[in-house]
Amino acid sequence: VLAIVPAQGAEAVLWAMKSHPLGRASCLIGEIVSDDPGRVFLRTRIGGHRLVDMLRGEQLPRIC
Repeated sequence: VLAIVPAQGAEAVLWAMKSHPLGRASCLIGEIVSDDPGRVFLRTRIGGHRLVDMLRGEQLPRIC
């Protein structure tokens, strides 16, 4: 499940998700910022940032 919630409510939503047996591993994975509208960046393990390219061809969901 992916939930996009306002920053001020994120911890409460996370707590609610973790309180359910299927949500024990729930975590915050990102934030929406106004620096680069329309772009998605991935933070690497060493602290760098990479641009996530738009899907090409069929717009199928990414299953990772």
